[in-house]
Amino acid sequence: MLDLDLGDVREIDEEWAREYFTEDVRERTPIGAGEGRNAVLRHTVEALGRFARTQHIATDVMSEVAEGGAVAAVSWNALTIHVHHDGTLFTVGGHCRAEVRRTPEGRRFRDTAIEVIWTRGKPPADVGGQAE
Repeated sequence: MLDLDLGDVREIDEEWAREYFTEDVRERTPIGAGEGRNAVLRHTVEALGRFARTQHIATDVMSEVAEGGAVAAVSWNALTIHVHHDGTLFTVGGHCRAEVRRTPEGRRFRDTAIEVIWTRGKPPADVGGQAE
């Protein structure tokens, strides 16, 4: 039987960031905003480090490609499960929007935003949220 890790891949490094983001990427999340690939990398490492495990599930992906195909607008619904280090859960339902650009290396996220619609459980201490 295969030994599969069913949670998020947590190998977040500069190579990972180059594969997914433009150099001048902007992001807006419930725990902060950042500009530039290195800022997004640091933010992602910090965010995932708050939890023992995470799993992010995307559904209903929609995209609209601009004429010429150099830019696309993408949106999706997200269900994110976060396991605190004490084993308790913090679950979030939200909506994500992104701009994807064609680069010489391939398509990369240029702008991302996450809108929280609902939460359940206790968020990290320094993050707002409404537990249901």
